[in-house]
Amino acid sequence: MTEKQYGGATGRNSEGSSIKKSVQNPISTQKTKTSKMEKENSKSNQTDKQKILKAGKIAGEVKEYAKTIIKKGMPLLEIAEKIENKIIELGGKPAFPVNTSINEIAAHYTPSANDSSIAHGLLKVDLGVHIDGWIADTAISFDLENLGENKKLIQASKDALENAIELVSKKIGKKEILTTGEMGEKIQETIESKGFLPIINLSGHQIEQYNLHAGLTIPNIDNKSTEIISPGLYAIEPFVTDGNGKIRDGKPSGIYMLTNPKTPRTPIAREVLEYIGEEYQTLPFCSRWLVKKFGMKTMFALKQLEENGSLHQFPQLVESSNSKVAQTEHTILITEKGVEVTTK
Repeated sequence: MTEKQYGGATGRNSEGSSIKKSVQNPISTQKTKTSKMEKENSKSNQTDKQKILKAGKIAGEVKEYAKTIIKKGMPLLEIAEKIENKIIELGGKPAFPVNTSINEIAAHYTPSANDSSIAHGLLKVDLGVHIDGWIADTAISFDLENLGENKKLIQASKDALENAIELVSKKIGKKEILTTGEMGEKIQETIESKGFLPIINLSGHQIEQYNLHAGLTIPNIDNKSTEIISPGLYAIEPFVTDGNGKIRDGKPSGIYMLTNPKTPRTPIAREVLEYIGEEYQTLPFCSRWLVKKFGMKTMFALKQLEENGSLHQFPQLVESSNSKVAQTEHTILITEKGVEVTTK
């Protein structure tokens, strides 16, 4: 799931740890309630690295599964739910709602509970898996029209990702300093050599436990940044367009994140807020998931929670000239020993 680099909400939260504590029970200050996720953590005997690699393995397998099921005309709701169910079947949890963004919508489209949209055009499927909050983030684009231009856009994104990972591996292997600006330069020059443009205000991102967008951003352009890429977990996601290379905010996406939990007025909103805190903590979630549990009254609760500042709703991200966008993404783990692509 992408980070919007300039302007708007990114999903990054510098106060993630304090929010994580407060959402254990955002309603009452009289009792302490251990979240489901923390209970899972205490039971697990896996190391953090093992969880990172397991999440990546599941993400890679689910991506291969997606290739076998997605066809033109298939309902986007069916695609999203089959992918999310496969993540759970393989032992993970969705780190965010599956994005199924078509053509000029670059990111942040997930089907609503009653969505009737069907797959067509240039479809981008962005999926995430987490094990105890350790996340794997990956994306793939599909040409559902058998069009040469779509294929070229997709290939440019693939090549940019491959070249970026090759650069990281080479630099880290030689113990050389690598900056985020150098990463952006490699991505940009690869895309432009194919005759397209990178999306300048979308970027990859560092990942931490229960924090999808943390620390450094990985630009898709040469922004001259001298920030050094150090050991850690990163999502690299080149976005390629035949348009003007910028995105704008579109319609509300139905994808939310808990930001500043406050006690709402109504019982249903309080119930929904408590469930969000326990189940998702600081990870993104969608209205569709909550409708399954609470019914359509969920929508009233979410509106109230958004209005009182408890939740942030992400907008859909649309190419500003309404031109097509392709995306490819992997998560990489950088250690002192080298670089591992977790989502292959």
